[in-house]
Amino acid sequence: MEIAPPSSNRFKLYDQLELLEFPDKYVVKPVDSPHEGFSVDRRDGNIKPLDDDTSSGDATRVSTIFGVGGTIRLLAGTYLLVITSREEAGTFLGFPIFRVTAMKFLPCNGNLRFATAQEKKDEAYLRTLLQALETTPGLYFSYETDLTVNLQRRCKLAVGWTSKPMWKQADPRYVWNWHLLEELIECKLDGFITPLLQGSYQVAELQLKNSPSVISLISRRCTRRLGTRMWRRGANLEGDTANFVESEQILEINGFKFSLLQVRGSIPLLWEQIVDLSYKPQLKINKHEDTPKVVQRHFHDLSQRYGEIMAVNLTDQHGAEGELSKAYATEMTRLPNVRYVAFDFHHICGTTNFDNLGVLYEQIGDEFEKQGYFLVDAEGNILEEQKGVIRSNCIDCLDRTNVTQNYMAQNSLNLQLQRMGVLDSAECVSMFEDDYTKFRTIWAEQGDEISLQYAGTYALKGDLVRYGKQTVSGAIKDGISAMSRYYLNNFQDGVRQDALDLISGRYTVGTNSPSQLQPIGGSQPSFLPVASALLIGGVTVTSFTIHQAGRNTQQYLASALWAGVTAGVVAMIKANGRHLCSRPRLCHLI
Repeated sequence: MEIAPPSSNRFKLYDQLELLEFPDKYVVKPVDSPHEGFSVDRRDGNIKPLDDDTSSGDATRVSTIFGVGGTIRLLAGTYLLVITSREEAGTFLGFPIFRVTAMKFLPCNGNLRFATAQEKKDEAYLRTLLQALETTPGLYFSYETDLTVNLQRRCKLAVGWTSKPMWKQADPRYVWNWHLLEELIECKLDGFITPLLQGSYQVAELQLKNSPSVISLISRRCTRRLGTRMWRRGANLEGDTANFVESEQILEINGFKFSLLQVRGSIPLLWEQIVDLSYKPQLKINKHEDTPKVVQRHFHDLSQRYGEIMAVNLTDQHGAEGELSKAYATEMTRLPNVRYVAFDFHHICGTTNFDNLGVLYEQIGDEFEKQGYFLVDAEGNILEEQKGVIRSNCIDCLDRTNVTQNYMAQNSLNLQLQRMGVLDSAECVSMFEDDYTKFRTIWAEQGDEISLQYAGTYALKGDLVRYGKQTVSGAIKDGISAMSRYYLNNFQDGVRQDALDLISGRYTVGTNSPSQLQPIGGSQPSFLPVASALLIGGVTVTSFTIHQAGRNTQQYLASALWAGVTAGVVAMIKANGRHLCSRPRLCHLI
């Protein structure tokens, strides 16, 4: 195991690159090793190692880039993903970790001029998806260490593991750009291949009782069912769930390192919630003969990776959520080795009673503490292993889940600090205001970042994590976020889902199957102005005529007529809500 500063045999990526743009090619080479590098033909995307002829001539433009994210082939050629801006987010186990702040897909599609009109139209739509991906939030990378493998797993890996190329060290399920790496791997460009982790990284320095320590929180988003809030719900037939995130809290103190793992993921049934302009679209459970196998596959995979699993379901136990919860509970009776706990968060905690999570801890605390945490000393000796994890979920696996995971992590942190003798058995981190604020802040920031990736907005209930109570400003922020989610889910996320299906490899462009791409041809209308104009116009005219109605019977009849027209428009919009919303056009839901 290596978690110390870099050594001579540790693999390291090139950390500063020069991008030279020529009329016929792109050239990428390290600033410190200018004789290394590769070129990409701008006509067809063909990649070649760098030689004297390749880099000769005057470039039309020279710029600095900070990593290569891979290549993706569309209809008319290849696009090269490069990181154009970064910022340091902190250090992870002694190594610098960076956040992507800007990236760009460089076109190598000179053959586009030979494409048919339909192919050009399809290519234009696919390029809009790449543009959407360029603004993807929460992407992290390191030049010197892998970020995708948790501390407990990496401490058990074979000697020499860190000397392998970075892409070989990585866990593919947590590499956001894994599908883009194939061509670079085939060309043996190991020093340039930058695995990107989507998730969150937060760090804070604590000074509890003059005992300096560092607490880090790293979250890893799984790419196997990548998607947006409404267009990726539940599980697929392989048992992979939407919004599956592994969160690891690491405490470094006096040379010791503690690690606590928790996971979240959508309810592992086959279910959907298709947007239809209503604020809360109907939940629908898809009846499928393979549902028991889907649930079994999901929990078997978790057990293989984490050990004992405790599934904590935070959804409502009544209404539409209640029906889904009942179906989940029924399937869980078939898995005697997994403990299932239903906890109606809204009913017990409401919107302000954060401390009522103590009711949940009374139910699961003993088992949670038996699962334990991972502990390793300064010499790399493993002193304790985490024997299992809590798998939490609500409907979105965002807001209620964030609050609950924060609460469990806080209890574990207390036990770890007590073990180190920093706190006595009667003390807890919440007694130390400055350090407690830092702890809550990293969890709140993590919740916001995870929410931005799935829902497009900051997390709701963030005040419960950040301050332990709801504030007026927090309530206003939650209201704005809720309305933003409504807009994004109904009018933007169809395109965003297509972009995620493209980057994850769920959809691949077939150059020999033009009919495959026919559905994405043509322009997609802007649905919001149409629906809004009809509704607002009807309401406005109705209001005006009602105001004038007292003058004579004719005006009264006009008011009734326009009220009927408005009601008809509302009914039409409601009946056709699904057709008015932005929908994915590349892949099916499951």
